[in-house]
This record gives sequence, structure tokens and C-alpha cells, in this order.
Amino acid sequence: MQTVIELNSNAAKFISKPLKMFIGGEWVEAQSGKRTEVRNPADGSLLTTVPEADKQDVDVAVAAARKAFESGPWPKMKPNERAKLLLKLADLFEENGEELAHLDTLDYGQPLSTTLNFAKAAADNFRYYAGWTTRLTGETIPSSQPGNIFNYTRREPLGVCGAIVPWNAPFMNAIMKLSAPLAVGNTVVIKPSEETPLSLLRVGELIQEAGFPDGVVNIVTGYGPTAGEAIATHPDVDKIAFTGSTAVGKRILQNSASNIKKVTLELGGKSAHIIFADADYELALQNAANAVFWNTGQVCFAGSRLFIEDKIYDKFLSDLAEYSKNYKVGNGFDPSTVIGPVVNAKQKERVLNYIDIGQQEGAELIIGGEANEGDLANGHFVRPTVLANVNNSMRIAREEIFGPVVSGIPFSDVDEVIQLANDTEYGLGGGICTTNLSKAHKVAHALKTGNVWINTYNITEPHSPFGGYKQSGLGRENGLASIDAYTEIKNIWVNID
Repeated sequence: MQTVIELNSNAAKFISKPLKMFIGGEWVEAQSGKRTEVRNPADGSLLTTVPEADKQDVDVAVAAARKAFESGPWPKMKPNERAKLLLKLADLFEENGEELAHLDTLDYGQPLSTTLNFAKAAADNFRYYAGWTTRLTGETIPSSQPGNIFNYTRREPLGVCGAIVPWNAPFMNAIMKLSAPLAVGNTVVIKPSEETPLSLLRVGELIQEAGFPDGVVNIVTGYGPTAGEAIATHPDVDKIAFTGSTAVGKRILQNSASNIKKVTLELGGKSAHIIFADADYELALQNAANAVFWNTGQVCFAGSRLFIEDKIYDKFLSDLAEYSKNYKVGNGFDPSTVIGPVVNAKQKERVLNYIDIGQQEGAELIIGGEANEGDLANGHFVRPTVLANVNNSMRIAREEIFGPVVSGIPFSDVDEVIQLANDTEYGLGGGICTTNLSKAHKVAHALKTGNVWINTYNITEPHSPFGGYKQSGLGRENGLASIDAYTEIKNIWVNID
């Protein structure tokens, strides 16, 4: 029997009321009157319902954002005033951190041990970008043209930014798509996943409480093919930021051509995690498990292709399987839970199907598979799964599974593992475990991936750029990269004679 923490009273109160969309500073229903269910992945129970937006609702939201950008107080606001609002919202994230964590655990299943840290991380993110409000400087460029020419640049906001948020880590993914565009003066229309809208709707209330002008942030709920598509194709949206599957990212990129939208895409991954025989063995075990089992493997940069030097291959996989037994599978409200449920029944079926495919292809299941006994019977749980005897041509080594499944692949030398690691259409993350730093840097420089962790994994910060090579995405989020992504550079020439 699991010991489950009681739901935060404010979170319980929040989901007990009729939830609406946040458009133009008001809480509204979908014009169609349709609503969609939000269910708890830990037991399948109905949590609440939210409006099911379509194109008409998105049109209203984009119009509200455009009005706030063109004629509202937002573009006239001094940088320090905008910073004060961002800092106020950061404070509110911390003050309401437990409630926000409980909402994410409730509709996504992520253990509280993780979601409780997200409130602080969200506050840090907004405080970092609050500092950028007064640092949007241009440059003075010496001119070689005849006459007395003053040549300078300035950064200006893009306008209306659309954001489409995935269901994995919904709160933090939303924060990354709000902080930078707001800091530089844009307005936003943002859509959470239909699976996990709760924490972002609560953020809408906090945005009101902080005192943001109406229409600066608009939150629409609904499905990707309707509400998401309407945002991505809207002719009055200047920028799209999307995190999700590569297939949908390609569609968004195609649709952006209609008005040459700026696009940032953070897409799928099949990251290589490389364990050399000279690695700190215990640290490598910890990193290998953390890289793929954290967040139930529902991470785009999960280290799901585990390359292990052949000298230690059999022992390392056996020990990793044993190590994974320490990762308790269960309800995210149980303090001892490390592996929560996958997001829904469809995702559970997908993960289990890949485990079957792997075995059909010749992989050996060392540990893992379905977890549906006792208290877990009604939820969408999959045990940490370790597959051996995998080669890089198998589907389980080439396709993103998005669950707690790791494929062990042997290698013999540095050149071979570099070739194997890069033999993928993806390039989001990668890990290296070795005590030889010269070798570590050589491999890190050779990997065709946007992020590399050496003797660690899963580290991100608001001031460090994040994104992928190849079909793992386009552009970067966080740091200066986000400032570039959400501003235009204007060049101004002045004849001062």
C-alpha cells in the first residue's frame, strides 16, 4: 500500500471550479461550448474539464494579443516596469509553488520530488529574463560611407508570439515559452497540451494577480489539430515556438511559410549516452539510470541509446538492471515514488509495443515491462526497462519511444562509438562518462548534437542555450539565443551633417 500525500487544498479548490480559457484578460468558454476531459494518469479518474478551443477562439486570442501589442500599454511600458511585472510573477511562482507542483503531478503524474523543484526553477527563469529588459542594447557601427553618417542598431520585439506546449513537464515547458518573449516586449498566445492544461491555467490567474495588462498573455485550451493548427497557421502570428514530435514540427515549419513566421522547434531525440570502461563506475550507473528513467523517460533528450564499451558491457547492463530496482514505480503523490505513470493509455500501449518490437528484433529483456498490479492496476505505469543485445539498426535504437526504456549497445573504440552515436536522424542530447577528459572533449566535439553532458546528465539552466541538430529542432531556447529568437534587429542610418 502506498502512502500518498494529500492534495494541496488550493489545488483541490482550483480543479473543483469550472475552468475557462484566459483571453484578453477575461476567463471565457470556447465559442462552441465544447469541453474536453482531463484525467489523472495514475488511476484514470476524471479530474475536471476545460474548454475545447477551435479556430474562432484562436482568432479572438490573437486579436487580443495584437491589440495589446499595437495599442495597449505593453509597448509603451518602460523596461524597468516590465521587469517589475516579471519579478512579481516570479515571486508568485514561489509563493504558490506547492499548488503548482500538485497540479502538475495530478494531471501528468510526475513525482512531487520533481515538480516541487519546478516552482523555484520557474522563478529563476523569470528573474533571469527580467534582467534582460534593460539589456536590450544595440550597437554603433563605424560607417565608411561619404559624409557624416551615424549608423546604429536597435532590438525590437517581433509582435504576437504563438506557443504550443507539450504534455511532458508542462509547467516548465510553458515557462520557457513565456519568459523571454514577455521580457523583450512581445505578447503571447499559448496553448497547453489537452492532456495537461492545469498548471498553465493557474499561471493565468497568477499573471492577472501580478498585474499584467489585458491581452499580453492569452491561454487557449484544446487539441493540436484544431487549436494548435489555428495558432500555427494564423496570419497575424509573427513567431511560433513549439515543443513536440518531429512530425508535427515539420508541419508547423511548412505552415510558417504562409507569412514567413519566425519558428523555434524543440523536437524529438534519440540521444546517445556513452559509457567508457575507464569511467567512474558508480557515477556512470547513476548517470545512465537518471538519463533515461527520470520523468519516466518522457524526455526528448533521454539517453535511451546506451553505448557501453565491450570490456564492461555485460556487467554494466546487469548492474543497471539491478540499480533500476531502487526506482520505485507509483503515484507521484507517494514521497517514495521515482517513476510515475506515463501520460495516458495510448502512450503506455506505445511504450509496451516498442518493448515487444525490440524482443522480436532479437533484443533481450533483462528487466522491466508493464506494471499493473495492486495500487497501479488502473494507472498507466511501465517499469524501468533494460534491453540488451541491441544494435543500432533496430527500431528500438532508431525511433523515439518516450518511456522508461533503455537499449544497451556495445562498442569497442572511440571512432566506432562516434560513428554509431551520430548514425541517427536526431541530435538533441548526448552523454559521455569517462575519467579521460581529453577523450571526453574529443567525443563531445564530434557528436552532432545540441547538448552534451560529461559525467553528468539532465542539467539545464535559463542562461544556457537548449536545442537540437538535424531533425531534433530549429533554433535554441534559453539564454541569449532566446533574446535573438524573439527580437528583430533594425539598422538605422542617420546623415548628421
